[in-house]
Amino acid sequence: MEIKHKDYSEFGIDIPYGRRSGKIKTICPQCHDQRSNKRDKSLSVDLDKGVWHCHYCNWSGTNEVRVKDDWTQKSMTRKDDWQQRSTIRKQKKVYKLPTAQASEEQRHQVGAKALAWFASRGISEQTLRALNVTEGMEWMPQTNKPENTVQFNYYRGEELVNVKYRTGRKEFKLVSGAELLPYNINAIGGTPECVITEGEMDALSFVECGRTDVVSVPNGANANLDYLDDYLEQYFDDKEVIYIAVDTDTKGVVLRDELMRRFGVERCRVVEYGEGCKDANEHLIKYGKASLLQCLADAPETAIDGVFTITDFEGSLDAVFEAGWKQGATIGHPNFDALCSFETKRLCVVSGIPGSGKSEFIDEIAERLNVRYGWKFAMFSPENAPLAYHAAKLVEKFTGKRFIKKTLDADLYKKAKEHLEENFFFIVPKDNFKLDNILDKAKSLVRRKGIKALVIDPFNRLENEIPSGMTETNYISKALDKLTEFAQKHDVMVVLMAHPNKQIKDKDGVIPAPTMYDINGSANFFNKADFGIVVHRNRIANNVEVHVQKVKFRHLGTCGTAYFHYNLNNGRYVPYVQDVLPEWDNDSHLDIIDKRNADEAKASTAIPFDPSDDEDDDPLLRTTGLSDWETDGDRPPLPF
Repeated sequence: MEIKHKDYSEFGIDIPYGRRSGKIKTICPQCHDQRSNKRDKSLSVDLDKGVWHCHYCNWSGTNEVRVKDDWTQKSMTRKDDWQQRSTIRKQKKVYKLPTAQASEEQRHQVGAKALAWFASRGISEQTLRALNVTEGMEWMPQTNKPENTVQFNYYRGEELVNVKYRTGRKEFKLVSGAELLPYNINAIGGTPECVITEGEMDALSFVECGRTDVVSVPNGANANLDYLDDYLEQYFDDKEVIYIAVDTDTKGVVLRDELMRRFGVERCRVVEYGEGCKDANEHLIKYGKASLLQCLADAPETAIDGVFTITDFEGSLDAVFEAGWKQGATIGHPNFDALCSFETKRLCVVSGIPGSGKSEFIDEIAERLNVRYGWKFAMFSPENAPLAYHAAKLVEKFTGKRFIKKTLDADLYKKAKEHLEENFFFIVPKDNFKLDNILDKAKSLVRRKGIKALVIDPFNRLENEIPSGMTETNYISKALDKLTEFAQKHDVMVVLMAHPNKQIKDKDGVIPAPTMYDINGSANFFNKADFGIVVHRNRIANNVEVHVQKVKFRHLGTCGTAYFHYNLNNGRYVPYVQDVLPEWDNDSHLDIIDKRNADEAKASTAIPFDPSDDEDDDPLLRTTGLSDWETDGDRPPLPF
């Protein structure tokens, strides 16, 4: 084998003329165009070892090429090309950066009319300067033309990461392709407490009152908090108290609950604004600074255990009343959806005889809930070991292709792996399979990754050590109580697979489908489940019966049986229709996810006007036809 070295220029790396050894720093060709600091030489190159690494985007590589004889080289080239295209690397995602301010002076400029409007909302120029609020012209997709806007600038350190633009008519836009992050994130580094609001105006309101440890979510009442993953450890893990100061409407309640789920309910306090006020800015205008600060002081500790009155959960009750009882999350198979829809805070028990496809159907549920709703899953599944085998089955379900090179091209394979990397987390403790340990790891995944479901497959692979003097029935009962408590506390669905007792063949030599009461160990598997599902496969005819034997809440479904064909090529299920050949679904479900992500990105960039907000009733906001504020005649609009 011969080792050769490619020229660094083939990788776009600029090496000073004449340098052949030592270590140098140079501009990274991968992220340089997206950097605000064009002079930063973030790429470290070791010329002696022929390797490099970028401390900003984590791009790494080597200029070594291992050359074999001709026929081997040709074979390896084809293999390496496929592997190169399909390999995922944990690199820092490169985001688009907004245009930087022209000068430090312009960083704080706001015109007289805009200042007057902010003053009418109780916000001083000093607060605007402290939070880097500016004014300038910006093209807005809602009107398809440039508009004068106020600009909420999102800084991380000294770097401008994103900008939210707002017109006088309450049209909003974020920078397309820019990173989402909490507004005013610099203000809470190392503080013992912090306040989280639903919008920038509410954050300004608290700062106006003297609370500087305030951030706002960037995208309003959107409960998708994936962007928090990169900020939890540095900015939030050290917080003793986190005040959740979001709006009191239905969407605000959903955001509140998700924030509490991610941060941990035990250190969160929910801020209430009193009758007639739905947010912090309204309270500031009506009652003043001291009263708004008192709202923080009065925010109660959220009880985990104890006695509750209706006022403790009134917001959640009102949200159900307003929206009505609605079907839960469905998997997209009409025959099954008519019987069962899923909800977090629930325990779902799945059973079936060996070889019936219990784990396969659990994976089907997981894949489809992820595709349709973006649910992230944690999976403790020792019977699916090794992990590569389990991942291969999931790749088949997502791509619709059999897991072989012949049918699964490198780009789609890479795309599937990237999706699994972000959405599925496999729990495999090194030496402790006890339930408490599994739940501890799942708890971390709730906080760090925002998982919505935990799969334990199966129950009997847990290290179940029954204490002396305790019956198996009582032990199982306590374990199920613990799973239910975990589901409710962390707002996840727990899916538990449990094996039945050995089933006896009938007079025709066929093993009938078991019931939930046939699960080995205790009838409590049925009694304490919110959902009870039995999977039963006829392997000769390749038909599958999915028996929904329990749905605890009637708005989520009813009992019955859904019949399926099972696709041996990709592990998917399609509804069974008698005397009708199945139409196999071989499409890539990742395309559905791509479209949803694109739609969400578009929606987050151009945020529509909210007619429910009565801010626009202020006479100051009706003084002009096109906007509520305009640039002063003697000052040109800011160039950003």
